[in-house]
Amino acid sequence: MKSLFLNYSQMNFCIYGLGSTGRSVINYFKEKNINSYKVWDDNIKKKEDKKIFSKYLDYADYIVLSPGISLNKAKLKKKLIRNKHKIITDLDLFYLFNPKIKSIVVTGTNGKSTTCKILEHVLKKNKNNVKLGGNIGRPILNLNVKSQPLVIIEASSFQLAYSQFIKPDYGVILNITSDHLDWHGSLKNYINSKFKIFSNQNNKNFALLNNKSLIRKFNKYKFKSKLKFVNTKKFKKIVNRLNNKYLKSEANIENMSYVYEICKVLKIKQKFFIKSIKSFNGLPHRYEIFYKKKNNIFINDSKATSFEASRFALKNNQNIYWIVGGQPKIGDKFSLREINKNIIKAYIIGNHTNHFKRNLKNKISFTLSKTLKKAVLSIFQDIHREGREKSTILLSPASASYDQFKNFEDRGNKFKKFTMYYAKKYF
Repeated sequence: MKSLFLNYSQMNFCIYGLGSTGRSVINYFKEKNINSYKVWDDNIKKKEDKKIFSKYLDYADYIVLSPGISLNKAKLKKKLIRNKHKIITDLDLFYLFNPKIKSIVVTGTNGKSTTCKILEHVLKKNKNNVKLGGNIGRPILNLNVKSQPLVIIEASSFQLAYSQFIKPDYGVILNITSDHLDWHGSLKNYINSKFKIFSNQNNKNFALLNNKSLIRKFNKYKFKSKLKFVNTKKFKKIVNRLNNKYLKSEANIENMSYVYEICKVLKIKQKFFIKSIKSFNGLPHRYEIFYKKKNNIFINDSKATSFEASRFALKNNQNIYWIVGGQPKIGDKFSLREINKNIIKAYIIGNHTNHFKRNLKNKISFTLSKTLKKAVLSIFQDIHREGREKSTILLSPASASYDQFKNFEDRGNKFKKFTMYYAKKYF
């Protein structure tokens, strides 16, 4: 794909949003000597700045929108909607300025970060020049790609929704369940955002899927890339050869099957794949077993922001003291059938307790703790009083963190802090 920005120095840009992505775009423009741009963030209070930026939106060539900004909720939504055809993302800038770059884009509802990190680890162990960025942490424009590495990009539905020029050599959709419906408006819109990764691919590129309904959608739209079916059942045949307990868990089988399939396409031999896996350590806040004491296991699964994401931990443990609650996802449904027997009690936290009460009522025992600290204290008191031989203390909130915490990392770190504080008193 040839860059459309051959005359970028003569173009006008708007940058909407001044979070980490917006700042990375500004720095990138400075590096590329692009001087004709205006900046706006909805937190800016100067009316005059708002008027100037609003006028600029009409004659700008492109509007670089930060992920998470919804057209329907932005302060300048009317102007954004009118100029929707101009909207691009930082991912688009990356591809337009680096048309020859080799890339792997990973998206899906659950497992994106873990899959990207495993993939980075395996490829580096096999002497590939690899860079990792996107939704996983470092904005993609902050990566140094002068050495033309293979770039792994974690892409969120927020980034993909308004992307126009993303073109990976290898496009991966891990899975899709209902998520972010309040932002996207419908499940259809959410799914369509994920499929953006295939739109610009050609017959030399690869699309990796493991779900029959997603494959049918792929075929319906007649994408040009080569479809690779990721056979999770087939991958399970080599799982016993992996010398890594974290990656052998059921939660990571899907992630690993994708990594394995990409490695095959990249001609990495199976024996080197298996050898590389041995030294991989799991990511924090994702089914992180961080403390064990007196047959009590403490698991930090703060990244589980929907019930579907919490299901694995609930399904694969017994005698669970479950901390749940936060900012619920619209349309998220709790199905506790066959796993409610694993749960001793739930401790509801956050500012939306009624939502979780409705979902748990008459299914499992629960109490309203409201704060994470109170929930951890109550669990220690209950364990001490009940004297069970073995138990699992699980933070898997099945909800977003923003009602009480900065992000899921903040929530997970506080859970670990409170756990260690009360462990000294009760163990």
